[in-house]
Amino acid sequence: MSSGDLLADRRADYAEGLLPGDPAAAADLYAQALERAPDWAAGWFRLGEIRAQAALPGADTAFEAALQADPADRLGASLQLDLLRDRSLTDTMPPAFVETLFDQYAPEFETALVDRLDYRAPALLKAGLVAPLGRVLDLGCGTGLMGHDLRDGASWLEGWDISAEMLRIAGDKGLYDRLDKRDLTALEPQAEAWDLITAADVFAYLGALENIVGWVARALRPGGRFAFTVEGHDGAQAYVLRDSRRYAHARPYLEALMDQAGFDAKIGQDVLRQDRGAPIRGFIVHAVKRAAPGGPADRDGTRREPALL
Repeated sequence: MSSGDLLADRRADYAEGLLPGDPAAAADLYAQALERAPDWAAGWFRLGEIRAQAALPGADTAFEAALQADPADRLGASLQLDLLRDRSLTDTMPPAFVETLFDQYAPEFETALVDRLDYRAPALLKAGLVAPLGRVLDLGCGTGLMGHDLRDGASWLEGWDISAEMLRIAGDKGLYDRLDKRDLTALEPQAEAWDLITAADVFAYLGALENIVGWVARALRPGGRFAFTVEGHDGAQAYVLRDSRRYAHARPYLEALMDQAGFDAKIGQDVLRQDRGAPIRGFIVHAVKRAAPGGPADRDGTRREPALL
């Protein structure tokens, strides 16, 4: 994260040494550093953080400069700008930010989630799934925590993730028949290719879910299952961006979206994990794709609505 300018880096180091006691002086030193390195995205981002945390003016200007210096937004400056507003104006996270985040997080991902944060999303999804599972696609598979619970019931298990480092760790486990690096915001259409699609703790990084749910509806075979978790909130908005830089979704939004996409859904609520000592409650969705009128018959020749589980 160096600026490439030794004097600018030194001023930034001095600024960090003034924190948390004197944020105004620290912000001034960062501003001086950025006069020498005006294209330093990480410097502008850090200046925005300092100003925002201390309620100093100009946080938005600093984050905008960070975004201009790095349009791919690997640091998530656009999310910080959203957090300064009354409501989120973005409907998904920058893919480059998510990729960078999880590439860096991969080595300690499982230790952090399982040992320290009591991560429960895969177990909660597994509890609503009955084998056989058929051809299974694990969206946002990460290091394969969900894959552990899917492997025995799947005839084919495929995992997609945006992070190459997460996929590397998942590959070392030998759980998946295939792993692929994919951006879930830019998937090519697939028609009736899967019996089950899962997404454990993935949609916290998407916000608006219309595109991905529509993609899943097309990719599943009639009667296919869709199981996912989201963090939940009780407000009127469909989704909100939290200070954790994760999206939380409202139950009425999920219910309407699943129905419109052609799913019969059961939505439960439980604690997904801990964060900073507090439980993070969310929704656990198990859904079945409704058969289209006049669609394919069951194996015995009759047509019937699929059971939910």
